Amino acid sequence: MPTIYQLKSRFQDLLRPLCRALAARGVTANQVTLAALGFSVLEGAALWLFPGAFLPLILLPLVLFIRMCLNAIDGMLAREHDQKSSLGAILNELGDVLSDAALYLPFAALPFVSAPLVVGLVVLAIIGEMTGVVGVQIGAGRRYDGPFGKSDRAALFGLCGFLMALGLTSPLLYQVLFGAGLALSALTIWNRARAALKELDPA
Repeated sequence: MPTIYQLKSRFQDLLRPLCRALAARGVTANQVTLAALGFSVLEGAALWLFPGAFLPLILLPLVLFIRMCLNAIDGMLAREHDQKSSLGAILNELGDVLSDAALYLPFAALPFVSAPLVVGLVVLAIIGEMTGVVGVQIGAGRRYDGPFGKSDRAALFGLCGFLMALGLTSPLLYQVLFGAGLALSALTIWNRARAALKELDPA
């Protein structure tokens, strides 16, 4: 199914000159991964400490975009500059789910947002990423199937943060948006599990 992840190769092409410059200066993939996590935790702390405040909310789309850039760069440094490592693989997977939790759970504290929907979205996000990793464990590839992967979650929460910063606080609006995200997250888990099994047995 379509997902923002399908634009990854074009996005990486735009970032490749910066990636080469960082590699030339001795920056490592693991350093970039940890920077993305730290950046996310700082933004998440601001969202949590100042619930509904304009500045953290309006900055969220930018923070999510920078995080997306850093995530792309750490992968390119690992693959294209001979920096692959077991530690890097662990940091990459853990960094993604920890960043998601740090950035998105604070939305549950907002009075006009359904806390169970937000918590459910974060839980299904973690299960979805775990399902993608389990593909490797059973002998298939790491699955990134959609329709609601990491980039799609970032787009949803970035949009919500932007709308909230503009003063749109209708509970119904966010019930619809987060409810749709919850349903798409469940479908993503199903698609990743099915795709991994189909990869092992195409028949």
